[in-house]
Amino acid sequence: MKNGQIYSENQENKKIQSSLNRNLSTLVLVCLAIQACIPKVNEPQPKRLTPIPGNPVFIPEFTAEALTPLPTRPNFKPGELVEYTAQSGDTLPALAARFNTSLEEIMDSNPDIPPDATTMPPGMPMMIPIYYRALWSSSFKIFPDTAFVNGPEVVGFNTPAFVASYPGWLNIYYDFPSELGATRSRAKLSGAEIIDYLATTYSVNPRLLLAILEFQAGALSQSQAPSYKRILGFSRLYYDTPYLQLVLAANTLNNGYYSWRSGQLTEFELPDGSLIRPDPWQNAGSVAMQYYFSKIYSGITYSFATGPSGIYRTYSDLFGDPWTGNPNLFPGSLQQPELSLPFQGDHIWTLTGGPHTGFGSGEPFAALDFAPPSDRSGCFIPHESDFATALADGLVVRSDVTGLALDLDKDGNERTGWVIYYLHLAAVGRAPVGATLSRGEPIGYPSCESGHSTGTHVHISRKYNGEWILADGPIGFDLNGWAAHRGAQPYLGTLTKGGLTVTACECSDKYSQIWLGMAE
Repeated sequence: MKNGQIYSENQENKKIQSSLNRNLSTLVLVCLAIQACIPKVNEPQPKRLTPIPGNPVFIPEFTAEALTPLPTRPNFKPGELVEYTAQSGDTLPALAARFNTSLEEIMDSNPDIPPDATTMPPGMPMMIPIYYRALWSSSFKIFPDTAFVNGPEVVGFNTPAFVASYPGWLNIYYDFPSELGATRSRAKLSGAEIIDYLATTYSVNPRLLLAILEFQAGALSQSQAPSYKRILGFSRLYYDTPYLQLVLAANTLNNGYYSWRSGQLTEFELPDGSLIRPDPWQNAGSVAMQYYFSKIYSGITYSFATGPSGIYRTYSDLFGDPWTGNPNLFPGSLQQPELSLPFQGDHIWTLTGGPHTGFGSGEPFAALDFAPPSDRSGCFIPHESDFATALADGLVVRSDVTGLALDLDKDGNERTGWVIYYLHLAAVGRAPVGATLSRGEPIGYPSCESGHSTGTHVHISRKYNGEWILADGPIGFDLNGWAAHRGAQPYLGTLTKGGLTVTACECSDKYSQIWLGMAE
C-alpha cells in the first residue's frame, strides 16, 4: 500500500483537497444508507488523498473497496441465545459485560462450565444470552492478541535488522528517553532501539509499533520524517517527538486492550462525539486498535484505519497475515503458580498500593505495592534485613533501571510463560541478569529509584506469554493465600484471606500491615 505525499501549503492544492473531502463524505453517506456501494464503470474512482490539514496522518489510498461498509449484526431479542466460540483469554465476567448479560445467565446456558473456571479454552463453542445494544460497530477483526502483546509470536524477531532493511527515516532517528538516566552506556537510542525499549517496558509487540509508525508517518518507506510534530496525532503538551508520541501510543494501546479484557470497556467516543460500541464477538487485540484510533480520528479516517485496508493491510504488507499460525496466548483454565509475599515471612510490611498499572498509566491494573517498615514517610534507605524476595523460583532475565523480570519457566525469555516483574528495586543489591533464585531469596532492596515514586516501596506484577495479568479477576494475585481486590481508584484496594482484610494505604497504618503468619 503506497502512502500519500506530505501536505502542500499551496493554495490551489488546498482547494482541490477541500473538494475531494466533500465528495468523499457524500460518497460514504450514500454507502452507509444502502449498506453497499458499487461505483459505476464511468464514474471517477476516489483518488489518493494527501494528509488532512490539522490532522497529522500519513493517509494511504482511500479506495472504493476500503469504503464499502462491513456487515452489521441484526437486532437480537432480549435474552436470545447466540453462538460464540471462546477466544484466547476470554473470561466469563468479561463476556457477560460485552454481551450485556449476566454471569449467572451464561452459566445457566452452559452447564458444562465449572463455577471456578478462569480462562475459557480457545475454540470452545458456547451459547450466550445476548441483550442487544444499538450501534454495535464493525465486526472486522484487525489483529489477534498474539500480534498485540510482546509475547511468543516475536521471539527471535530482530528489530534493528528489520528497520535497516527499509530506507525510511527511522534508520536515522535518535532520541534520549530521559527516564533511562545516566545508567545507559550511550546517550541516545536509535529508532529501532526505542521500539524495542517500549515493546519491553509496555509489553506491546514491536511489529505493531513499527506498523503504526509506517501507517501514520511512513517511518519505513519514506526517507524524510513528516515536517509536522506529533506524528501520531496525540495532542499532549510537550509530547511532540516521535519517541514521546510512541510512549502515548503504547500506553493508549494497553488501556484499550486491558479494559476490554477485564470487561470495563464497552463503549467509547471519537473526537467528533460519535459513539463506538465494540462488537461483542471482537477480541482484545482488535478492540485495542479501535480504541487507539478513536483517540485521534473520526468519520471516514477512523473507519478506514480500523477496516481491512487500514492498519491491518499495512501490518500484513510488512509481516504477513497476522491471523496465520496459532492466535492463542492462553490455555483453558490458566492457573497462577504458587507465589509468596515479596518479603521475609517474619517481617511486617505494609500494602501501600492496591491494584494499579503494571507499567505506564491507567490499565492494566496488574500491580501491587509493598513497603518495608520505617519511622518516617517518603524515600528512605531500608534496614539491611528488609530486602524484597523472589515470589517463586526463577531466573533473572532483565535487571536494570527499567525493572527486573524473574522468569519462572527459566527458559531465558521474558516473552514466554509466567514472569514476575519488579519495579523500584535499588541498583545496589539488585539481583543481576542470570541469577537463579529460589522462592524467598533476596532479589533487591525497595527504593524510590526508577520510575515515579513518592516513597520507598517495591512494585510487583505478573505476565503470562507477554500479557499483563490483572491483579483482580479470575486469575487474580494470590500471595500465600492473600487475594487482591481492586478499589474504586488506582492504588486503592485490599488483600483478603479468610476473614481478614488488609487495606492499601500510602500512610502505612495498622490497617495496611501484613505478615506471613497474620491469618494463622
